[in-house]
Amino acid sequence: MNVPRILIAAGASGSGKTLITCGILQALQDRGLKVASFKCGPDYIDPMFHSTVLGTKSRNLDTFFTGETVTRYLLEENAKDADIAVMEGVMGFYDGVGGITTQASAYELSCVTQTPTVLILNCKGMSVSIAAYVKGFLEYRKDSRIQGVVLNQLSPMMYERMKKLLEEELRLKVLGYVPKVTDCVIDSRHLGLVKPEEIPDFQERLKRLANILEKTMDLDGMLELAKSAPELPEVDLIKEDPGFDWRLPKSVPIAVAKDDAFCFFYEDNFRLLEKMGAKLIWFSPLKDREVPREAKGLMLYGGYPELHAKELSKNRLMKKSIYKRITEGMPCVAECGGFMYLHESMEDMDGNAHKMVGVIPGGAYKTPKLNHHFGYVKLSQGVEGVFGQEVGEIPAHEFHYFDSPNCGSDYLAKKPCSTRSWECMHSRNQLFVGYPHFHYYGNPQVAKAFLEKCLEYAQRKGRR
Repeated sequence: MNVPRILIAAGASGSGKTLITCGILQALQDRGLKVASFKCGPDYIDPMFHSTVLGTKSRNLDTFFTGETVTRYLLEENAKDADIAVMEGVMGFYDGVGGITTQASAYELSCVTQTPTVLILNCKGMSVSIAAYVKGFLEYRKDSRIQGVVLNQLSPMMYERMKKLLEEELRLKVLGYVPKVTDCVIDSRHLGLVKPEEIPDFQERLKRLANILEKTMDLDGMLELAKSAPELPEVDLIKEDPGFDWRLPKSVPIAVAKDDAFCFFYEDNFRLLEKMGAKLIWFSPLKDREVPREAKGLMLYGGYPELHAKELSKNRLMKKSIYKRITEGMPCVAECGGFMYLHESMEDMDGNAHKMVGVIPGGAYKTPKLNHHFGYVKLSQGVEGVFGQEVGEIPAHEFHYFDSPNCGSDYLAKKPCSTRSWECMHSRNQLFVGYPHFHYYGNPQVAKAFLEKCLEYAQRKGRR
């Protein structure tokens, strides 16, 4: 792989890297370049912003889920036809698993993919101290790969002086500045940023930001930096894990919930499912009346069902359809928000309970703060396995403000770099549901077990 690539990182969350990354993506696209974008870590919302800019799906690169080799493969596959690959970091540059390591950090991604890094600096309230701040990041790891900086929230009057100071004292490239842009602000809610479609005239605002960045940033210098990234050796994915070579003997249709309530996806999960022989059929629990009739499996991913609890509850025909299909034996996987939807009831953001599907006894309820079961985990083998198959250890991630009296107890989630653990997941004959999110490239046996169960169900239905 020899695609030019660059990583946009920051010293901390809230430094403006998502908005600036989107502005850079827009500016590069306006130049006629074909851009592939990526988000470091398990974030679902930032890739939505990238996708809105580019009109093509952004992907996640997460070394906790997929390790070094598979992460490089996903970069290679998703960027092979691009002129440049742009990666957005996560949290602070060195912040990783457990809060005490650099594992799965933006820094680790830069090392694994050998990608030059540009550090976004929030300069509000600083001047010369910026030099000390950057020097710390440069020297904390000798292989930091930080080769450029962008000065955010800096006045045009100060820029030339700060540029001269930083380049003379630290010998790295200052690639421009971003003045305060009042009409390009992204608001947040309990799970992170609001979705791009909730921001009025978002694309027009980004166009204006891109025009500003063309004047205030050295995009040519950034492109040159991206071109300096070394060629990476080609990855033999099958050699890494023969499980990636498995495929169904015949295609099986799978219904995937996709609407404003269920919208948290790892796009590469769909890639793997389709490569394994799944035919994905999109449907909306908010608007449609039933699960697609031809479906032989059901997938309910996460999202914001709590924001649409009343509408989901009112769609009685859909709830009845899902309940009937699952109780008849159709295999179902559900994560986080999808798992909440399967409960007998679910609270909305105001604490009002609404009737849901009813497959899982009990009611999902709102808590006042982020659930203490959050972050990266590894699930140890359950008694029943995944759809009756042993799949080994499964990397996963939890992040939710809602809880349930019935989270399941078929798997044990263990925190890395910690002694903490908790029970989770309902893993029985036709269900694999719970709060954890999964990346199937982290353990392809999970996807295989689900699809084999769907094929078994399809064959059983066909004999009736």
